[in-house]
Amino acid sequence: MKSQRLVILFTVLFSIILAQCQTGTNKDYSKVKLENELDSASYYLGTLWGKGAVYNKLTELDYESLLKGIDQALKNDSTIPADFIASNYLNKYVNKNRDAVMRETHQEDIEKNTQFLEENAKKEGVITLSSGLQYIILKEGTGGLPSLNDQVRAHYTGSLIDGTVFDSSIERGEPVLFNLNNLIPGFREALLLMPVGSKWKIFIPEKLGYGSKSQSPIPPFSTLIFEVESIEIVKNDQ
Repeated sequence: MKSQRLVILFTVLFSIILAQCQTGTNKDYSKVKLENELDSASYYLGTLWGKGAVYNKLTELDYESLLKGIDQALKNDSTIPADFIASNYLNKYVNKNRDAVMRETHQEDIEKNTQFLEENAKKEGVITLSSGLQYIILKEGTGGLPSLNDQVRAHYTGSLIDGTVFDSSIERGEPVLFNLNNLIPGFREALLLMPVGSKWKIFIPEKLGYGSKSQSPIPPFSTLIFEVESIEIVKNDQ
């Protein structure tokens, strides 16, 4: 449903920009009067989708490519891509642009977390993997390793680099059964490497965590620190 709304947003927005491009100037729309139902419906649709375009940070477009797409759509050209292809591409484009804006806004936080990981990698006992995941083995386990389709029962405490604890199964007094396919990449990678009975302290860079997304109370671009104890592997076919 969200993807369909995004396609409609672009279609309406492009129609408005098309009118501007055809005149070759930025018209002054302040003198436009709403005199009938069609005028009003068009205006209100424009305000809604215009706000959507601003929200999605769409402030720069290639007009020739834009006009080509509109022209083909209005002519019902059979060669244009299916809606789901266009929608998927636009969603990726919007997310990429939004991520770039977020990174610029949070540059200081990104540098702080990057510096933490660089310094942490130099500490005794810290192992850094090619993915960027870091960990310290607090206790060696002797059990088996899970596969990607398994579930793992574990105790954990999650915190930020400033020591703020954002979640803890230990505080709740009950371990959590994790479906590995549903975890953030860094946490999943660690559990796949931990024999049952192990206890590790893991350091997850933002690219293996939530990235630019805020997961209250976790700020964007946060390094996530977990003390994790693997207790049991639960096969999904049981």
